[in-house]
Amino acid sequence: MSSRVTFTELTDGHGHTILSATPGPELAAHGYDEREYAAAGRARRYGTASSGELDELASADFTTRILVRRPRDDADFNGHVVVEWFNVSSGMDAAPEYTYLAPEFVRSGYAWIGVSAQYTGIEGGDGSVGMAEMGMRLADKDPDRYGTLHHPGDGYSYDIFGSIGLALAGSDAPGHPLTGLTVRRLLAVGESQSAMALTTYANHFANRHNAFHGILIHSRSMGALPLGDAGGPVDIDEAYRGTPVRISTDLAIPVFVVQTETDVLTDFRYVTARQPDSPRLRVWEVAGTSHADHVQIGEYESMLGCPDPVNRGQQRFVLRAALHHLRGWVDDGTEPPTAPPLLVTDSGAGHRFELDEVGNVRDGVRTPCVDVATQVLSGVVEEQVPRICVLFGRTTPLPPTVLADLYPNPDVYLEQYTAAADTAIGAGFVRPDDRAELLADARTDLVADADAFR
Repeated sequence: MSSRVTFTELTDGHGHTILSATPGPELAAHGYDEREYAAAGRARRYGTASSGELDELASADFTTRILVRRPRDDADFNGHVVVEWFNVSSGMDAAPEYTYLAPEFVRSGYAWIGVSAQYTGIEGGDGSVGMAEMGMRLADKDPDRYGTLHHPGDGYSYDIFGSIGLALAGSDAPGHPLTGLTVRRLLAVGESQSAMALTTYANHFANRHNAFHGILIHSRSMGALPLGDAGGPVDIDEAYRGTPVRISTDLAIPVFVVQTETDVLTDFRYVTARQPDSPRLRVWEVAGTSHADHVQIGEYESMLGCPDPVNRGQQRFVLRAALHHLRGWVDDGTEPPTAPPLLVTDSGAGHRFELDEVGNVRDGVRTPCVDVATQVLSGVVEEQVPRICVLFGRTTPLPPTVLADLYPNPDVYLEQYTAAADTAIGAGFVRPDDRAELLADARTDLVADADAFR
């Protein structure tokens, strides 16, 4: 494929438009720059031939945008560029992976680039999570900045993403987003709808484009995003029905899949698409996690209108570890640690998680919040609630009487929690650099409040 993509820095208007409820690290303090660019080129659209192979249908011009956060100096750059497929489920672009992974980016020297790969991110739309008020055209929001942008439809999104990836491989040309940096590897990442798109990308485009050295797929459904058509958004409902889609065993690059409880069960039904690990595939299912969580919504939690507190699990630490392992995997072939899947039973009435004595799921990737529990952390909400609340899971405090039985005092609890944290770090599921933040998650306050019941 052609990598002829031209970049033009966007400097007019009101600044970049990316949905985010949680501020990231102070970039300047870490020696990082942030800039936004228009990315223009020509992309192809494909269908599936009777042989199962891709059949080129048409080509079209595009002008989309990318947001770049990169080290200023090559000496601070680790050579890896993380390219996030922006999520459009709200009706506008969002970068959930940046929210989870930003601390790992700045301390380890990654460059991060978000790509408006899909139609809705540029042209607007209703989204898929009941937030239609978000979905204005970028050019209508800020014509001075975004007036030249144009997306030909989601059928072209895969080729747009790959073309931009190839064009980001590194250049000293003036105006290139990564000029001055020695680029060695590109890693594609995406969450939710973007993960479903990257599932399709991995199976049909990764070997064809040869643009990325590894892919991190976070929170996919049992299916994959369809190839799509011209002139509009893809039908995401197709990723929730039909035959389960598994990652191809013929990939030339590693694929790392990280799944939450919500993704394994609920209408995501990834349990039906499970497949064994291989030298090119690793899957981690993380206990006590939901499709989205408190890290993503922060102080705006009440605006969701959910009947219970949203999930406060520790998937952010596991995701950072997964990215670190993917980096080593593509660099020198070191495979990431393996983990058992979450324990699911099927009694004939449907799949359900098997729970431990306090109500948290068994097996999977373990973190201290489930192994030394003060709360039940679930990614499955069975009541009739708005779609957004299904995605954010729930947190239910353990009764004080239970906490009093589990932990004689806060010191014993903290000792056990610290031991569980070190176990997770030793197993490779949490980065040593995250130990202080992980320990700060300990809920000694809840244990102390149970004193009256001891």
